[in-house]
Amino acid sequence: MGETRVGDLPAYLARPGTGDGPWPGLVLVHEAFGLDAVMRRAADRAASMGFLVLAPDLMARGRRIVCLARTFAALRRGSGQAFDDIERARAVLLDDPGCTGRVGVIGFCLGGSFALVLAGRPGWEAAAVGYGDLPADPTALDGACPVVASYGGRDRWTRGTAARLESGLAARGIPHDVREYPAAGHSFLNDADNAPWYAAPVSRFVLRAGPEPASAEDAWGRIGRFLTEHLAG
Repeated sequence: MGETRVGDLPAYLARPGTGDGPWPGLVLVHEAFGLDAVMRRAADRAASMGFLVLAPDLMARGRRIVCLARTFAALRRGSGQAFDDIERARAVLLDDPGCTGRVGVIGFCLGGSFALVLAGRPGWEAAAVGYGDLPADPTALDGACPVVASYGGRDRWTRGTAARLESGLAARGIPHDVREYPAAGHSFLNDADNAPWYAAPVSRFVLRAGPEPASAEDAWGRIGRFLTEHLAG
């Protein structure tokens, strides 16, 4: 486990602690706050489940506010530098002798929204979504890979998203596991509160964000089982 590069971007690579591999790969797409210590520990946790995890820092190409604006713009368009960086990370995993050649994506918040868009694109074998928005294009999920998704029932930002996603995936016959946790808010899978001071009002009163250990423990278990089922084949 340690720091690496994806093209010109800094990135974090987490390997399972036991065995020599090869393992299925996962590209981790971080929250809007970037590749911080909380996201690195999320990569470590995913790696402990038996995955080779690579997390590029999409906020490292210049001033953070500019990178954030460009990343959200790319998400809205469905194309741009952020998608190129994520695809480059997938290519790095495919070139790694420690990877089986099957790669999925796991994303949180902003990254969860990217994961849902990527689920409908070629090359991704499974997607794990943490409180991501539905794609603006309703056809983006056509032909999607298997999706496991987790939402917080107290999160006002994503209210109703779990039900709509469940309905959309079921209608398309896509293997899925979508669950909303009543006691949880946004970012409940995190092991610490990482919202900066300037985001505190939205984080606290709209997203109701922060760790919720009981919900997170169940959700991480579902994520591990689902990804193992669909990436280990």
